[in-house]
Amino acid sequence: MSVKIFRVKGEIMKKHFFEPLTFNKLVSAAKEEHAVEKIYSEMGSRHRAKRHQISIQSVEEEQPEE
Repeated sequence: MSVKIFRVKGEIMKKHFFEPLTFNKLVSAAKEEHAVEKIYSEMGSRHRAKRHQISIQSVEEEQPEE
């Protein structure tokens, strides 16, 4: 299995935030679904957000720079 780099964009909406917290993160994963799971795990852990509070707008595969 080859590992790919994905750029995941989204936002976290919590009650005590005045506006949604946007994020743009690079994640290494084998498949797009694995990258999304990693984002849910990391952002939920870091910001104490539940999955329904995390909204993912886009997942794009990044091309490696050589």
